[in-house]
Amino acid sequence: MSKKPSLPKGTRDFGPEQMFKRNFIIETIKKVFEKYGFMPLETPAMENLSVLTGKYGDEGDQLLFRILNSGDFLSKTQPADFEEGTKSLVPKISEKGLKYDLTVPFARYVVMNRNDITFPFKRYQIQPVWRADKPQKGRYREFFQCDADIVGTDSLVCEAELLAMVQEVYKCFAFDAYSISISNRKILEGIAEVCGAKEEFSRFCVILDKLDKIGKEKVFDELALLGLNKQSLHRLDQILALSGNNVEKLDALLSLLNESEIGQKGIAETRETLDNLSLLGFLTDKVLVDFTLARGLSYYTGMIYEVKPTTIKMGTITAGGRYDNLTGVFGLEGISGVGISFGIDRIYDTLEELNLFPQAKARYSKLLIVSFDDAAQKHSLNLLSKLRAAGISAELYPEPAKLKKQLGYADKKGIPYVLLVGSEEMKNLQYTLKYMETGNQDSFSIEDVIKHLLEETN
Repeated sequence: MSKKPSLPKGTRDFGPEQMFKRNFIIETIKKVFEKYGFMPLETPAMENLSVLTGKYGDEGDQLLFRILNSGDFLSKTQPADFEEGTKSLVPKISEKGLKYDLTVPFARYVVMNRNDITFPFKRYQIQPVWRADKPQKGRYREFFQCDADIVGTDSLVCEAELLAMVQEVYKCFAFDAYSISISNRKILEGIAEVCGAKEEFSRFCVILDKLDKIGKEKVFDELALLGLNKQSLHRLDQILALSGNNVEKLDALLSLLNESEIGQKGIAETRETLDNLSLLGFLTDKVLVDFTLARGLSYYTGMIYEVKPTTIKMGTITAGGRYDNLTGVFGLEGISGVGISFGIDRIYDTLEELNLFPQAKARYSKLLIVSFDDAAQKHSLNLLSKLRAAGISAELYPEPAKLKKQLGYADKKGIPYVLLVGSEEMKNLQYTLKYMETGNQDSFSIEDVIKHLLEETN
């Protein structure tokens, strides 16, 4: 007995109904990207592991999907490699991996094509990525990212524009129940410095990023194991307890980080970003300074931000930040970059749960031609050509069949109009147009059918 087919965990099929919704999301975001001057780009599904590893932190490296070398992938191995374990074995059997995100491959592209790029370079990219994560609600092993990045400028105007795009995109979705948390990695460096964790900054950020997942008490327990003493934890507790509006919190933090030059620089950059966003007309109470925001990716160096729904349980749906040093690891120094990523799958789940997808008209064909015999079907092909030439989405039932079967096909697909073609219709060149919703029908020439459907569409 053959085994029933199944999907790998963390992946999904998308039928026509789901694809209409996904395409709605993607096309909406693309329009906003292009409105802001971003150009499209694609990179391969796989990258050399030398490109991917070391860019996402230790935890990120563990989530990379590695691809076995083609052919006899064990040919370069020795028995000792198996005894020594994964670190010795993996480099000899796997040289490539599925891309973890779109930003690192983009940085690789910039370096390889730097002589052909006009800087500042603004690109958007919408492709799947893969992470060997534990599947759960809103978290998949294969999912689409929708990124916009700007490289070749240090200007904080870029951060403000990206945050403005966030608000414009979600306005297009009629989705208002979200918040935008922003911070700065330099602020985090300052906090780590005054808390005595400067030498363990990466690990400090990873632990702090768990705050909303495991709670403050467990985070402080992990930080204590990292080496923070009671005085340092008390100072961190003071920082986490800061309240008020964005200006008040930044003012209060400035005094707590008065011994950290890098921390004060992060505060200044955050102020400037908020000022620029206000000048663009997009600063609202949705934009909140959050000093606990760490973002798990180690390549961020400046402003960082993430968006989460506020009325449903869902993870981050949009996030990004500045990554000044990313191209440097590929041999191109001094190229600053900043980007943002929209999580298509989580946005889909959010809009679906909140019933925010619009009721699309004419998702399928607008009209189905029903023929009763072979002669009528041949005649219908010419009608079909005229309908499509006029810009009307139409189809012909592919074979003569009983009227009930053909009407049932139109009904199941949600096709609003049916054109009946029989011997009398062919003789008089007057065709019966049936309205599926009401059951009413009228007789028209094909020219009048086209005119009527176009008027109805407009």
